[in-house]
Amino acid sequence: MVTAELRRFSRTERALHQIHATAFIVLLASGLCLYLPALAELVGRRGLFKTIHFYTAVVWLAALVVLVLFGNRRSLLALAREVDRFDPRDRAWFRTRVEPLGRMNGGQKLFTVVTAAFAILFTVTGFLLWFGERDTRFRFANTLLIHDWVMYVSAFLFAGHLVMVFRHRRRVT
Repeated sequence: MVTAELRRFSRTERALHQIHATAFIVLLASGLCLYLPALAELVGRRGLFKTIHFYTAVVWLAALVVLVLFGNRRSLLALAREVDRFDPRDRAWFRTRVEPLGRMNGGQKLFTVVTAAFAILFTVTGFLLWFGERDTRFRFANTLLIHDWVMYVSAFLFAGHLVMVFRHRRRVT
């Protein structure tokens, strides 16, 4: 079977995906080492994983800023506009799961929106957790709870994303 090459995403869009995916995996792994007592005991270097977690988040945010400043901003704006618009084909996709004519289906658009919202939630709650260790005025009762629940849902969505990727593989550039 010959797989046709399909150009769906620009180099900047692919870089955005790579930056976000890599950071997510490192943050999830280091965060689990901080969160699960048995895993923290197994690795035995909680302080190291806390440092890895913090600096990965900093590098992730810096990489996103660099991408926006030096990448193809038109491509990123077009992606944002496309994701922001749910048309009748997207609503039909949720009912039938028939592949749409556009480059993204309704599920992919929804996943992108949720991922962006969770990235903002992770950033805000992570900053409050980090800053709250240094200044108790920034300790809020449910910050850790929100950060944890966003992690649970994100890990579940990430697993679902991987399942969909492997189930619907096609050559995409």
